[in-house]
Amino acid sequence: MSTLNPVVAAVTARIRERSATLRGAYLQRVDAMRRRPRGVDRMGCANVAHAFAGMPGSDKFRVVAEKAPNIGIVTAYNDMLSAHQPYEGYPAIIRETALKLGATVQVAGGVPAMCDGVTQGYAGMELSLFSRDTIAMSTAIALSHDVFDAALLLGICDKIVPGLLIGALQFGHLPCVFIPAGPMASGLSNGDKAKVREQAAQGLVGRDELLKAEQAAYHSPGTCTFYGTANSNQMLLEAMGLHLPGAAFIHPGTPLREALTREAVGTVLDLLPSRRDMPIGHLVDERCIVNAMVALLATGGSTNHLIHWVAVARAAGILIDWTDFSDLSAVVPLLARVYPNGSADVNQFQAAGGTSFVLRELMDGGLMHADAGAVAAGGLRAQAQQPVLQAAGVAWQDLPEASGDETVLRGVAAPFSATGGLKLLAGNLGRSVIKVSAVPEDRHVVEAPAIVFETQESLQNAFKAGELDRDFIAVVRFQGPQANGMPELHKLTPPLAVLQGRGFKVALVTDGRMSGASGKVPAAIHVSPEALSGGPLGKVRTGDLIRLDAVAGTLEALVSEAEWAARVPAVRDDALADAHGYGLGRELFAGLRRNVNAAEEGACSWL
Repeated sequence: MSTLNPVVAAVTARIRERSATLRGAYLQRVDAMRRRPRGVDRMGCANVAHAFAGMPGSDKFRVVAEKAPNIGIVTAYNDMLSAHQPYEGYPAIIRETALKLGATVQVAGGVPAMCDGVTQGYAGMELSLFSRDTIAMSTAIALSHDVFDAALLLGICDKIVPGLLIGALQFGHLPCVFIPAGPMASGLSNGDKAKVREQAAQGLVGRDELLKAEQAAYHSPGTCTFYGTANSNQMLLEAMGLHLPGAAFIHPGTPLREALTREAVGTVLDLLPSRRDMPIGHLVDERCIVNAMVALLATGGSTNHLIHWVAVARAAGILIDWTDFSDLSAVVPLLARVYPNGSADVNQFQAAGGTSFVLRELMDGGLMHADAGAVAAGGLRAQAQQPVLQAAGVAWQDLPEASGDETVLRGVAAPFSATGGLKLLAGNLGRSVIKVSAVPEDRHVVEAPAIVFETQESLQNAFKAGELDRDFIAVVRFQGPQANGMPELHKLTPPLAVLQGRGFKVALVTDGRMSGASGKVPAAIHVSPEALSGGPLGKVRTGDLIRLDAVAGTLEALVSEAEWAARVPAVRDDALADAHGYGLGRELFAGLRRNVNAAEEGACSWL
């Protein structure tokens, strides 16, 4: 067994010490809930009758008289999201399997699930970040009927998995297993898709050709095939032991996919107090959270998780921050090259060894807590195996020692980079993060005059007008959680990539987010504190020299200290505030915008 890396050990110890009071209080609440009698035995007769009125008579008898375990399903099914469309038939599969295993099943509730790919660049995107907390609350409502002995959670995409996980952790006394649905088959390559987008940004191709390319890339049920937030979610769930081993990237509609779904039912029943006794509140501890952070860094995953996993950890009484990510990134090697930090898609990643290969390498290299819990009977070490379909059902086997494709996936002995794909930047502009794994090395340091924008549309208009053919750093402010719900600014990627391709030194600095697909243009994002709360981005003026240095980890306005101290931060225009406050339901989220905390604190609206 490999010795745990001293930095990983030190960061874990620091998190444990920092979280001791909060985590202790959380576990006390969890254990108090665990000591109660089962819901059916504890609740009044009318309550019980209401709870099971919709069940077949035989199931009512089983759950009440025979005290059969009752599993609650929380599903993010809708057919607006290609990734979630396969979930439509899952409850029937789960119910049939549970019946054979002597258990009952109820769909406890559904949660909303929006597609950022649909809303990207439009007003609906301003609901996206807050959809995570809405999903968490919806999960809590679903499970609040309090008649469940375990839960199965069906979700994949950007805000859905963090929301389900935050909600489930409020019911930390329950055993929980996440069930994925898998990626779509490969279509138009991500690289070719990006080229067409850049051509469209320059007016070199029209809408018909752009639409044709997009439909060739996003073409069927299943998760999008780039390594964005949705697929990063799946990697992190595997690293946390909340999936069956190797379950993340098996295609929808295949016999193995269905077999894994059926196997998850038996697994969650095996976690009951009468068996392995592993509720989610105990499984998700400091080691589990650090393992997720390490897996994210080792694969160059989505920057969104520097917000979401802070919130997930907080839901379990654990306090992490961007310094923890940065310190881990210094010792965690980059093992994967998947678009946008490579040309491969997740299907090629899976074929090369996938999540199982990554986790095996990290554990063998002493970079993960191999002794952390997992839903699999073999513990976290079982996550390093891959599933295969046999006559009797699913079995797991060891991977080959070598990667199936070293252009996509490598071991810790010969990584793509000695350090992880994400870095912390700090300076007089605040604290922010940057995804460096896809940025060319000669662009890790950019020093150029600022051009200040207060909407992403104004930057796009300036590009179309030919006003940006020069070296500059775009400062796009008033994009934080309090300002407008912190939308992703992925629509800015094509014009900035075009300018970088023309040889200009360009970068983005913003208190907003970029997509999980953010790539080759250097972007200091999630700048905290945000401009609306008086953050230093409000002090920047067009023409100020800005230095973004991903090597030194700094983000500075090169303005004299005296002048910087004397500047009064800009105030958002009232018309702009109104524009972001109304329409498409944004009115309903005003309370969340008022109450949300900073990005580095998880952008939580519930604290």
